[in-house]
Amino acid sequence: MKLIIQIPCYNEEETLKVTLDALPKKIAGVDEIEYLIINDGSTDNTVKVAKEWGVHHIVSFPKNKGLARGFMAGIDGCLKNGADIIVNTDADNQYCADDIETLIKPILDGKAEMVIGERPIAETEDFSWLKKKLQRMGSWAVRLASGTDIPDAPSGFRAMTADCAMHLNVINDYTYTLETIVQAGRDHIAVTSVPIRTNGELRPSRLFKGMWSYIKKSIVIILRAYMMYQPLKFFTYVSLPPILVGLGIGIRFIYYLITAGGAGHIQSLILACTLIIIGFLTFMIGLVADLLSCNRKILSDTQVRMRMTQYYK
Repeated sequence: MKLIIQIPCYNEEETLKVTLDALPKKIAGVDEIEYLIINDGSTDNTVKVAKEWGVHHIVSFPKNKGLARGFMAGIDGCLKNGADIIVNTDADNQYCADDIETLIKPILDGKAEMVIGERPIAETEDFSWLKKKLQRMGSWAVRLASGTDIPDAPSGFRAMTADCAMHLNVINDYTYTLETIVQAGRDHIAVTSVPIRTNGELRPSRLFKGMWSYIKKSIVIILRAYMMYQPLKFFTYVSLPPILVGLGIGIRFIYYLITAGGAGHIQSLILACTLIIIGFLTFMIGLVADLLSCNRKILSDTQVRMRMTQYYK
C-alpha cells in the first residue's frame, strides 16, 4: 500500500519546511510513504526548499495556474507514481499532519473512497464570526447539491483512493474543494468525513481577495456543478416560477373574461403567455442539458479507462 502526500505550493518557501517536517514517516497499514509538491509558478525558493528537504516528486508550472489546476496536476503526478492512496494538504501547515493517519483510516478499512477532514471551525480563533457562518452555509449548499453529509466542504485536507482520483475532474480555475465533493456524491463515490485538528495560522489565506469574492465564486462553483450533474432537476426548478405565475395570471384573465368580457385585460394575457413560454423553454433547455449530461458520463467513463491504461500498464 503506497501513500503519496501532495502539497500545492505557490511561493511557500517560508512555510513549506515546517509543513514537510510535520508529515508522518510511518503509518500503520501503509507500506510506503512519498511526498509530492505542485510548484504553481512560484517565484521564490519553494522548489529549492523541497529538493533540499528530500521531496520525492515535484510537478512544476512555469506560470501560476491556480489551486484547482494545481490540485489536478498533483493527482496525475501521484497516479503516475503508483499511489494507492493520495492525501492532499496545504503548504501553510494549516492542518495537523498527525491526523493523516486518522484521515486515511476509513479508506484502509474499506469504508470510504474519499475522506474529508472536518476542521473544528467553531473553535478556530483565526476565523471571524462571519467566516464561520459562511463556511456552514457553503457546506450546507454543497450537501444539498451533492447528496452527501460532509460538514466542512471547503476543507482541503482530504484523502482518496487511486480509483476515486481517476474519476475526478475539476473544470473551474478557482478551487477543487467544492466541485469534487459534488462530483463524488453524484457519481456515487463513497464519501465520508473525520474530525481533524488545525494549527495556528502562519500566513493569511491567498485563495480569495475578500469575503464577498469568496462567496460569489463559491456560489458559481456550486451552481455550475449542480447544473452539470443534475441538469434536468435544476432547470425544472428554474422553470416552475414563471410557469406557475403565468398560469395564475392566465386563470385571472379567464375569470375576467367570463365575468366582465375581458376588456382591458389583454396585457395580462400577453404577460401570462410570455411567462409560460419562458418557463417551457427553460424546461426544454433542461432536457437538452440532461442529454448532454449522459454524454458527459460516457466521456467520463472513457477518461477513466484511458487513465487506467496509462497508469496501470
